[in-house]
Amino acid sequence: METIAPFIEVIDEIKEAGGEVFKLCFQCGLCDTVCPWNRVRDFSMRKIIREAAFGLSEIEGEDIWRCTTCGACPVQCPRGVKQIDVSVSLRRVATEYELFPASVKSARTARASLISEGNPLQGDRAKRSEWAKDLPVKPYTEEMEALYFVGCYLSYDPRMRKVAVATANILNKAGVKFGILGDKESCCGESIRKIGAEEVFTNLAKENIKTFIDNGVKKIIVSSPHCYHTFKNEYPEFMVNFEVIHMSQYLLELINDGRLELTKEYAKQVTYHDPCYLGRHNDIYDEPREVLKKISGLELVEMVDSRKNSLCCGGGGGRIWMDTPKEERFSDIRLLQANDVGAQVLVTACPYCITNFEESRLNLEYEDVLEIKDITEIVNDML
Repeated sequence: METIAPFIEVIDEIKEAGGEVFKLCFQCGLCDTVCPWNRVRDFSMRKIIREAAFGLSEIEGEDIWRCTTCGACPVQCPRGVKQIDVSVSLRRVATEYELFPASVKSARTARASLISEGNPLQGDRAKRSEWAKDLPVKPYTEEMEALYFVGCYLSYDPRMRKVAVATANILNKAGVKFGILGDKESCCGESIRKIGAEEVFTNLAKENIKTFIDNGVKKIIVSSPHCYHTFKNEYPEFMVNFEVIHMSQYLLELINDGRLELTKEYAKQVTYHDPCYLGRHNDIYDEPREVLKKISGLELVEMVDSRKNSLCCGGGGGRIWMDTPKEERFSDIRLLQANDVGAQVLVTACPYCITNFEESRLNLEYEDVLEIKDITEIVNDML
């Protein structure tokens, strides 16, 4: 009996995690019809919900780790089942018992790096602001207009550092008095929370909140939709509220206020990809498109799956750190969709999306077919 006791406890925790949610689901399967996984392989969120109701979910299997928390299924559910909450709850149980399949092992490395260095990329905390060493970017002070919260990928990833530089250039050009926190900044914690490491998320959130308060931060500009969502919708759980604005929103504000003037021409066909955590999770669809429409010569075309029906890039829910076989990458499908509408440039506003799209560009040998750009990179080139 002693050997099976822990697993009986796991079953009890699964049932408790789901609570009343399991009773709501009547197995209509609408969640499965909109899940992006079913474009590349068989996957059933409905099955996970059904099994979890009886404490039978395969905690050591792959399926509970597949959800990218894209938000497509909760929108479709006629019964209000919170599928993302269920997935995260199951992952919390698995994380507590260190039950990870092989494809999720890399998430352990990310977790360890978050604990030791405040980022999931194994970057040296002391080098977090190295991207800005040759730029007129200052440490944040209370007298400044806003804090630019750079985020982990833009601080350490070579490709994404270009977006941080473009953002800083734009803010300086617009006369925005802004600063950064440098090595005092820690990961927002969104992705690690979604893989079930709640304690790590809590510690990161408390560190950031203390830093914000100690430095008199009131307004926060972010480049990542995941940072935006976490600061706006999850940090209030800790009884704090900060004004948060995503850079794609701020660009439109700066242009409309006359602080930014787009003087050059961009004679290309462009399509815009709605990141899940900017679009479905936070209803920000129009601002990025309005910015692109203000650029002379730019022709904006829409892909088949756009706005609330946007196809997930595959990086949410912590999957940006997990191994996904080439034939199962949603980002490949997205690039094919962009090519189908004749786009020369695929524009988005999320570091996870750009990272996955750049990899798919190599997989599909699209280097000479399609450019991948963050919206700030294009705007910066127009100044």
